[in-house]
Amino acid sequence: MYKSVSSYIMAIAVAAMTLVSCARNIDSKPVITVSIQPQKYFLEKIAGDRWEVKCLLSNGANPESYDPAMTHLLNLESSKAYFRMGNIPFESAIINKVHNNNPALRIYNNSDGIEIISGTHSHGDIKHTDAPDPHTWTSVKNARIIARNMYEAMTDLDPEHKNTYSKNYRNLIQSLDSLDASLDSILSPCRGKAFVVWHPSLSYFARDYGLRQISLSPEGKEASVNMMQEAVDSARASGAEVLFFQKEIDSRQAETANEQIGTEMVSINPLSYNWNKEIINIANAIARQ
Repeated sequence: MYKSVSSYIMAIAVAAMTLVSCARNIDSKPVITVSIQPQKYFLEKIAGDRWEVKCLLSNGANPESYDPAMTHLLNLESSKAYFRMGNIPFESAIINKVHNNNPALRIYNNSDGIEIISGTHSHGDIKHTDAPDPHTWTSVKNARIIARNMYEAMTDLDPEHKNTYSKNYRNLIQSLDSLDASLDSILSPCRGKAFVVWHPSLSYFARDYGLRQISLSPEGKEASVNMMQEAVDSARASGAEVLFFQKEIDSRQAETANEQIGTEMVSINPLSYNWNKEIINIANAIARQ
């Protein structure tokens, strides 16, 4: 009797597990993987709830020195598509491997069509005049192009729901237009004004609104004495009043430099999912100086 009861219970358990598994398969959404959180923000606005959007870059990680974990790569290989940001070093390092492991994976570059800035990064005391600045997403004007690339990719992946993506895309563009107008209003009195950053992550933002970015460490790591002194002297001469830093990434040298320059230190996170709020915070910090 006990044996038959036990078998009966086991059969119920197996059946229940099968039903749960089937339900998960029914409820599961196709996956698109992106590189950074701002991409996730844009893409979820366009894709809506039809897709699951996963992100390679962990919170607090530096995209220029990031090495994706194996689990992240496995997620990418099981995705329907990979949306590259474009020009980020870790993307170039993994792209061939990912493609070889999953030849069917569709890969889209979200920075296609953006006018790239170069010469902002360096190696030692040597400036790399041809190296592309990867931080394209810090510009609202660029964000419109990124959104357009994403919309076209979504209609390529899923043409059946083009009307839904088109409506979502138009709504996103309207919000970007509104944000751009607000930023222009906030920053129009600040044309020509300088600000300081540890790493040159706001080049496109500065270009959009006629600002001058002074970077303490174009390499994004400990700066040489000569490089640091030159940057401090330039910041002093410019009259800059704010120094932006990323607390998860930037060196403590930023605090030392700030003491010498006499600026206000403001913490930012250009890699935040809440991209629109970060952009507004940056503009307000410059305008209030």
